[in-house]
Amino acid sequence: MFAVVRTGGKQYRVAPDDRITVERLPGEAGDTVSLDVLLVAENGALKAADGIKAKAEIVAQNKGEKVIIFKKRRRHNYRRKNGHRQLQTVLRIVSID
Repeated sequence: MFAVVRTGGKQYRVAPDDRITVERLPGEAGDTVSLDVLLVAENGALKAADGIKAKAEIVAQNKGEKVIIFKKRRRHNYRRKNGHRQLQTVLRIVSID
């Protein structure tokens, strides 16, 4: 059994006991959150996801890998280097109700 959930503007395929990394969600480690389910599949058959929620537990709040932004204009001695680390939440899917 798996479900497709939406959070942070992205969609994730999840099953019970999966760990996913999503955009930052409010809460502390150990808190539970409820995610909107778009699609549910069980035994190869798709089901309507009306009123179905996926419950997840927050495992950790952390930062992602550093992304380097480098801008350069040729022959103008213009170089800018910047970095960014996105805030993330690690979730463990508890159940799909």
